[in-house]
Amino acid sequence: MFLGTHFPRLDDKGRLVLPAKFREALAGGLVLAKGQDRSITVFPTAEFTAYAGYLDGLSRTNAKAQAFQRVLFSAASDEIPDRQGRITVPTALREYAGLDRDVVVVGKNKTAEIWDVQAWQQYLAAQEDAYSGLDEEVFPGF
Repeated sequence: MFLGTHFPRLDDKGRLVLPAKFREALAGGLVLAKGQDRSITVFPTAEFTAYAGYLDGLSRTNAKAQAFQRVLFSAASDEIPDRQGRITVPTALREYAGLDRDVVVVGKNKTAEIWDVQAWQQYLAAQEDAYSGLDEEVFPGF
């Protein structure tokens, strides 16, 4: 389970040191993919494989499903952290998420996300006020 908010920095080569709490779960490999909020989703390889299996079951004639898969898979990158827990974030993904030097890595249960610090702060500010009322909308009867 990925939890918390962490503030690593990208180095000049586009490398990011993974949060220490995440390294063991990602040591065997991970996949970086476009998130839907101009972030980068970090999947453990097994989680991405399961997700890809689900997507493979979608209709091959549904144009929206096909478009989603094309965008997701065409920009995805499989990575293996080095001994220092660093991964390289490909240029195309850094540009998509607007990443420069200061980034934030947030836990999201089975995945993590990499955000530009300012984009994350804006997103969080917009969502926090509504957060307390979302439980009933997202989980009716919970």
